Amino acid sequence: MKNGWRKTTIGEVCEVVNGGTPKTGVAAYWDGPHRWITPAEMGKRLSPCVDETERTLTDLGLENSSARLLPPNSVILSSRAPIGHLVINAVPMATNQGCKGLIPCGEIEYKFLYYYLIGAVELLNSLGTGATFKELSGGKLKDVSIPVAPLPEQRRIVGILDEAFDGIAAAKANADKNLQNARDLFQSHLNAVDGKKVPLGELVNITTGKLDANAAVADGQYPFFTCSREVYAINEHAFDCEAILLAGNNAVGDFNVKHYEGKFNAYQRTYVITVNDKKRVLYRFLYYQMLRSLKKFKEQSVGAGTKFLKLGIINNLEIALPSVAEQERIAT
Repeated sequence: MKNGWRKTTIGEVCEVVNGGTPKTGVAAYWDGPHRWITPAEMGKRLSPCVDETERTLTDLGLENSSARLLPPNSVILSSRAPIGHLVINAVPMATNQGCKGLIPCGEIEYKFLYYYLIGAVELLNSLGTGATFKELSGGKLKDVSIPVAPLPEQRRIVGILDEAFDGIAAAKANADKNLQNARDLFQSHLNAVDGKKVPLGELVNITTGKLDANAAVADGQYPFFTCSREVYAINEHAFDCEAILLAGNNAVGDFNVKHYEGKFNAYQRTYVITVNDKKRVLYRFLYYQMLRSLKKFKEQSVGAGTKFLKLGIINNLEIALPSVAEQERIAT
């Protein structure tokens, strides 16, 4: 370790604060002036800094739950479902119980802490326990070791990493824009085709995975598809085919779809969609049709908290079905 650095623990340089959720059925607890964030919302953020949240609490909501306002420039870590999403609150903010708030002391810069935790996500995941969803306890988080440099050195390192991550954010924004352009282009081609529409259920077979979301491993050789946008890994495969993978649920109804061919496994709430007649529909064409239907899926999903896609919603989705040659042209 360099001169002036010292090795300590998260608990020595931060106050670790648990989150909480007021009763969702009490209107007086919600839609107030206090920001309140969840792991699902954190996972959608392109920028680490957050000043607005999808839901807010009233004074009564804070008083009647274990939620606590974190001061600005705290680091918020999702500690379950999944472990490892990270944001920095630009304004006072509370969290639900799936998060831990880390309030840095004067010895450590908040962005230095943030970048260190990004690099420690794999370690944090390994410390999680639980049968249904792995959860990282406050006690184990406090015991995680962290090297602390002198403050001028921390600021120098943060400056370098800020520049690098700004480049990554710009690349992600360009990728999202290109994806939207692809959707728009696909739609314009569909509008020019005079083809019949059929329910998706007539064209495909739909099953689900069988595994719990915690089945992912760090060094698995097969893709493991869950309802998350990320693709994890596993040591055993249950499928060996070409398929469309569709998220079956999401805490905020932000569904996603993937196209894959080969050996893989899937979470029990991920729909595995296989074409029953390749002479009628191409996987690539179907993938783009599903991609443009995600907004509709979000509108039709059900559930008060976590949003679910019922099988009937998917089966009844109307799919434009031009000739296979035309499908090939449009997908290309």
